Amino acid sequence: MSSQPNRLIRENSPYLRQHAFNPVDWYPWSDEAFARARELDRPIFLSIGYSTCHWCHVMAKESFMDQEVANLLNRAFISVKVDREERPDLDRIYMEVCQRMTGRGGWPLTVIMTPKRRPFFAATYIPRQSRYGIQGLLELLPAVESLWRTRRSDLLNTADQILSALSSRQRQESKEMGMEVLERAYLDLAARFDWQSGGFGGSPKFPSAHNLLFLLRWWDRSSQPDALEMVTITLQAMREGGIFDQVGGGFHRYSTDAGWNVPHFEKMLYDQALLSIAYLEAAAATGQPEYASVAAEIFRFVRRELRSAQGPFFSALDADSEGEEGRYYLWTSQQIRSALGDDAPLFYRVFSLESDLGDGTGRAVLRMRGTWDDLASSLGWDEGRLRERVDNWRQILWKVRESRVRPARDEKILTDGNGLMIAALARGSMILEGADAELALADALSAADYLLSLSTLVHSTGSGGIAFLDDYAFLIWGLIELYWASFDDRYLRSAEGLAQKMLASLKDPDGGLFFSPDQPDLLVRQKEFHDGAIPSGNAVAAYDLLCLAHILGRPDLDERAQSIFRDASGQVSKSPAAFVGLLSALDFALGPAQQVAITGLPDEPGFQAIRQALFRAFLPRKAVVGAGSELADWTVGLKMLDGRATAYVCAGNTCSLPTTDPVHMMRLLGIPRDSSP
Repeated sequence: MSSQPNRLIRENSPYLRQHAFNPVDWYPWSDEAFARARELDRPIFLSIGYSTCHWCHVMAKESFMDQEVANLLNRAFISVKVDREERPDLDRIYMEVCQRMTGRGGWPLTVIMTPKRRPFFAATYIPRQSRYGIQGLLELLPAVESLWRTRRSDLLNTADQILSALSSRQRQESKEMGMEVLERAYLDLAARFDWQSGGFGGSPKFPSAHNLLFLLRWWDRSSQPDALEMVTITLQAMREGGIFDQVGGGFHRYSTDAGWNVPHFEKMLYDQALLSIAYLEAAAATGQPEYASVAAEIFRFVRRELRSAQGPFFSALDADSEGEEGRYYLWTSQQIRSALGDDAPLFYRVFSLESDLGDGTGRAVLRMRGTWDDLASSLGWDEGRLRERVDNWRQILWKVRESRVRPARDEKILTDGNGLMIAALARGSMILEGADAELALADALSAADYLLSLSTLVHSTGSGGIAFLDDYAFLIWGLIELYWASFDDRYLRSAEGLAQKMLASLKDPDGGLFFSPDQPDLLVRQKEFHDGAIPSGNAVAAYDLLCLAHILGRPDLDERAQSIFRDASGQVSKSPAAFVGLLSALDFALGPAQQVAITGLPDEPGFQAIRQALFRAFLPRKAVVGAGSELADWTVGLKMLDGRATAYVCAGNTCSLPTTDPVHMMRLLGIPRDSSP
């Protein structure tokens, strides 16, 4: 490690500052870096990661803190560090480059390119020395240096081919999409489903909440029981597994094995948000409150660990502490016995420590041995008594764990992640009960009010700058859900205003899809609609526009959403399961969509009973509005019956007769469902 800091010491990003004392002569992504590369006629060595990334830490410790590697980089390259959470547009471009060149992606992302930002080499983690068939930096860097001097034309030809491929991706065929593409996506997911452990594929296994949200919609549309069973198997297995923090709550990033046993330990805000929504929707679809209780557990973790004093939420917790991944979360049998004493044998009938990491320490990950119902039955207890005992064990183990060195927290406040969390909390406030519901709504309101108080929308509140498509789309989604939770027109007005700004600044005037912001330092201006760890910005934007179209009575917004589907159709038709976020929005567009206008005051019991019935059922194609809102003039003439809160159920251009009875309203909406095939 260098005693003198490099340029990264002046940056706001925690990830960049982590590398400020490397002996590598790092630059942030800047005009200065590229001008220096042109002046010295050197290629750019670009490294992209984020502050809670375990393998980024590994590569930093092995290579970027190593003087020999630093000498090679400083001699022949201009080295540039990028925080993917600050510049998701750059990350998406160069991640696509890596996937095209290597067939895989991940972080740390390593790209070597010309001073004009044209890449000719890409990889993920690279070891210091060659091993397991992977060329190390000590061999790679001199080889690239030699090629740059002696065979530069070959490198430039590679760069030209990559740029041509990236540019051609932006030109898509346009056609209508229908039910057939939804079914194909379902069949693709079903073919990859792990019927033993849930989830998709083998190891590593990611939660992929957007897959589950799509499957719930396909089940609702098709009455295909396997679609619902895939969701419930996965959600149950994850909650029981090591991927869920059995002591502190919240989900880790992914499982290193197919059985959800040993996780990669970082915790991301966006995972908590999307998984909360998946559990809440499963509760609505199945009528089983157990799923909603998992969302409540996630919310408690987020409130305790990620909520800032100002109201919005921080972005992540690190996987590592004291230089080791997972150290904070792992247990030995002796530690359990020491903490729980005579209760330890009973504890082991509920939890297991079977997932030994194989590092010789005996440390392992806690996981449940089965469902609450099965465990209570095996003990001869009622479930309430078991939960009470487990809560007591958790409090004891939590106090023990708090004596350890905690993982670092990335305290960036990102608008996109907060938008997702606001959506989840607002949804939870309408499904959960008691204090859990009240706290969820309070947290959603606090985060939203903070973001709306800023003078302009930005991606990272600590860094300023621009807002990306995900920031607009995810925050609009959160505001729509918050409007439904509060029926406060402020949030609906803000959602509509942000949608108009999104359309004005990011929409392709010659097509339907939204661009990333236009910036001079981008290799290409992308239209991203492929799902990654989260649904794409275009997918959520399409859903937002459809919701607002139905709430506000604006067919122009509906047409804007339809144009997104048409422009994405060429790519989606080739591999539908890669675009389930967009297909969930398409499911809404294909209808039948249902509008429900409620008259009355939101605080009145009758109004609350109607809203509760609407949001505790699974109705994925509904749009709800408080009648009489000046923002939804199509509802102005709707009246209360007998001075009571009244629901008007509408589809297309036709409304049913009004009703004050929530049960009758639900029948009009097709609930309970016809169970016949």
